[in-house]
Amino acid sequence: MVTFPPCKINLGLNVIAKREDGYHNLETCFFPVPWTDILEIIPSSETVFTSSGISILGKVEDNLCLKAYYLLKEEFKLPPVKIHLHKIIPIGAGLGGGSSDAAHTLRLLNTIFSLCLSSEQLKKYAAQLGSDCSFFIQDEPMLGSGRGEILNPISISLTGFHLILIKPSIHISTKEAYEGLTPKMSNHKLAEILKRPVLQWKGLLKNDFEESIFSRDPGVFKIKDVLYQKGAVYTSMSGSGSTVFGLFDKSVSLKDDFTEMDYWEGILD
Repeated sequence: MVTFPPCKINLGLNVIAKREDGYHNLETCFFPVPWTDILEIIPSSETVFTSSGISILGKVEDNLCLKAYYLLKEEFKLPPVKIHLHKIIPIGAGLGGGSSDAAHTLRLLNTIFSLCLSSEQLKKYAAQLGSDCSFFIQDEPMLGSGRGEILNPISISLTGFHLILIKPSIHISTKEAYEGLTPKMSNHKLAEILKRPVLQWKGLLKNDFEESIFSRDPGVFKIKDVLYQKGAVYTSMSGSGSTVFGLFDKSVSLKDDFTEMDYWEGILD
């Protein structure tokens, strides 16, 4: 069986406080984007993980898809499977691709083996794999709090907007991103800002990681600047990675402006 794990962008990201467990409390809006990986799971004589596309660094046994399989295997008598991931979503990009792959592994196993797990049950498993994994259990915008695992639906539509995602050849680890900022409460409630028209988001809807990352890697800031110059109504860095997205109220194509960078564009439904 095959599925297509999507990525996400963050519409605002406020890092509020550091927690005693070493994580941070944050406030953000996760928004799904149809730039996808391809994930296949089939029965096998032994459990194996293979991949193609973008090279995945690290040990195979540390891959989140395998961890998702073994997490469910602890409680269910899952037979061996072959998991193949064709990696398309850039790694270390702030797009949640790895988390999405893990969540969709849980979803696919739930379907293949008729485990009858509810969305809420799947979210609890997903939260054990990563802070934003739970978001990818359902394909709809969510307000995230806590580590990102506490989710509440939010009514927000970007239908008709043209979205462009730009990922430069800069890898920013989550650890590096958090080291560069000072947690603080926001002066504006995120949910209230998101109720405003998108044209009013500029200057209000912010990603707390931008200040430190832009000062360290000016090339990331340059992307945001160019997107505004080209007519974006709102642009921001996504998550703690180096991807910058732009929302446009008309169709544009900027591939020639961002050569040698990962690039995706599409009209949002």
